[in-house]
Amino acid sequence: MKHLILVSFLVLGSMISSTQAYSTVPEQVIGKKNLQLTSDKMTPEVLWSFGRLGDVQVSPDGKTLLYGVSYFSKEEDKGNRDLYTISMDGSSKKQLTKTPESEYGAIWQTDGKKILYLSSKSGKSQIWSSNPDGSEAKQISYEDGNITNISFSPKGDKLFFTMDVKVTKNVHDLYSDLPKANALLLDDLLYRHWDNWEDTYFSHIFVANYAEGIVSDSKDIMPNEPYDTPLMPFGGIEEITWSPSGNQIAYTCKKQFGKEYALSTNSDIYIYDLETGATRNLTKGMMGYDRSPLYSPDGKKLAWLSMERAGFEADKDRLFIYDFETKSMEDYSKEFDYSPSSMNWTPNGKEIIFVCGINATFQVYRLTLKNKKFEAITKGDHDYHSVALAGDYLVGTKVSMSKPAEIYKIDPKTGKETEISFENKEILSQLEMGKVEKRWITTTDNKKMLTWIIYPPHFDASKKYPTILYCEGGPQSPLSQFWSYRWNFQMMAANDYIIVAPNRRGVLTFGQDWTDAVSKDNGGQCMDDYLSAIDELKKEPYIDGDRLGAVGASFGGFSVYWLAGHHQHRFKAFIAHCGVFNSEMEYATTDEMFFDNWEKGGAFWDLDNKVAQKSFASSPHKFVQNWDTPILVIHGGKDFRIPYTQGMAAFNSAQLQGIPSRFLYFPEESHWVLHPQNGILWQRVFFGWLDKYLK
Repeated sequence: MKHLILVSFLVLGSMISSTQAYSTVPEQVIGKKNLQLTSDKMTPEVLWSFGRLGDVQVSPDGKTLLYGVSYFSKEEDKGNRDLYTISMDGSSKKQLTKTPESEYGAIWQTDGKKILYLSSKSGKSQIWSSNPDGSEAKQISYEDGNITNISFSPKGDKLFFTMDVKVTKNVHDLYSDLPKANALLLDDLLYRHWDNWEDTYFSHIFVANYAEGIVSDSKDIMPNEPYDTPLMPFGGIEEITWSPSGNQIAYTCKKQFGKEYALSTNSDIYIYDLETGATRNLTKGMMGYDRSPLYSPDGKKLAWLSMERAGFEADKDRLFIYDFETKSMEDYSKEFDYSPSSMNWTPNGKEIIFVCGINATFQVYRLTLKNKKFEAITKGDHDYHSVALAGDYLVGTKVSMSKPAEIYKIDPKTGKETEISFENKEILSQLEMGKVEKRWITTTDNKKMLTWIIYPPHFDASKKYPTILYCEGGPQSPLSQFWSYRWNFQMMAANDYIIVAPNRRGVLTFGQDWTDAVSKDNGGQCMDDYLSAIDELKKEPYIDGDRLGAVGASFGGFSVYWLAGHHQHRFKAFIAHCGVFNSEMEYATTDEMFFDNWEKGGAFWDLDNKVAQKSFASSPHKFVQNWDTPILVIHGGKDFRIPYTQGMAAFNSAQLQGIPSRFLYFPEESHWVLHPQNGILWQRVFFGWLDKYLK
């Protein structure tokens, strides 16, 4: 399968930007503009003008940071990514590349004397090298395919990279006399995944020699295997790692094919020995996702993340450690009810630093191995996307609902955070952001639910405002302090709406019981949670209870369709993006079957399965006869998780009943909207619909 290359600045869930998708060389280099705004309120054009920063790499001496920033052009409908360095104190910022091709995946050479990165300047994505100041850039790999990830061995004499290789046969291999035939011949499931059709190619790890600035003698360590590493569709370099000795590579892979792959989350940690060429499965018998391996500094231990329950992609990520000397493994997070990510061993091997979601925020945490103590280093209303060690400090990228990603230096002893990058300072200084508030709402079953309230800029409590209920996707994803380039709460608020965003049953970061509560009950308590939040907030004198709307994407789109049949005249407008309308049809047409098997409890044709039958009975299409409110439906043609026919069915049903409705269809977009002009169009149609019925 073609490995999806994403330059991702998370909003777990769920919000992705890909500059590499736009490979046509623009007439001029797209970069930062000197933007002078005429209003202090956000517009779609301003939103697409922010620099999207990420992939921070610390130099070997801990003094310099290497990172990438993407900018987009509305006029050219493209994006471009360039590389930068900056000192740990925020000084000496330097742009290393300024080309139209996008540079990404940048790393430091082991001795810090060179920088390696990926570029498609030669027509294929290959490894390039430059001095740390960007000078003397040159191509140093000449592989047949497109290289995706790169990493140096500890000694610097080797590196690994990933690249798609052809493994299985297509119709042209089987019928060579029909070279112009355009067809897929399918005998198994998972013939398409997320936004790619099966193309007989799989992402493999290659090990190569590196000497005198040249990459040579590359070797596929997964020959003829019809499996991908990193995991499709969103895995990255964190799923592959060198041992400190450089003699082993640990990697994540789900070594299953077809229907077996579609029905399973059983990925494992494999260890490849460079000397013998042997590969062994370290986590055999652990049936959920196992991923993100990381060797301890002395190489005696390996940490990784492991989900316990097979088939459940939103289970708690347990932090396991394997001891190579005792050949034993242990769950270090039995008493910790949250999921780590972005793990780092401290140099002495006594602690692990990581990022973790807690109560709708993402903080930097420390695990002390000796006593299994988990301790928050940072606090506040923000989301850290990543963390890394840099000498006596930590560095990470952080966002909030009011600010896109920037680099921060963190004192691990005090938790003090200092911004370093200031990439978007000029735009932010010209904007007035709305107040973000959190409230704890009492639900129908007497639980406390954190709900974010986002107010318009220049909010006036003496006025009455139209208000939007935001329905989170997933259904298991974090409704945290994310910054999105589509579902941007400050963008919504800038259009003079109050936003109510409840952390309903199923969202992450509130413990596993809260997350589990949405499964097999998609039309149950979580829907009551939505209504509890909006019913409580509309009591406020500044919220106009006669001008309420509900919006959402993915499971949020399912939620909107479901609410449309049950809302009892609460709402005056709905917007559903890439949502499930008919759960039975979605079950039969989605890609990863394990997801619906877990969420619904089984197949809709299993009439003796009471759990599954209850789940499918709550499908929104079964209540479409109750629809009575204007609805905008949005869908992407390349969305293979929730096929676009779901949007067609919802729109057609509204039209046939005479309900005011529109269908915004993007043939080239998937579950996301990645192209600048499509993104701006999305915003204009979105707010045009809300304004028509709520203003």
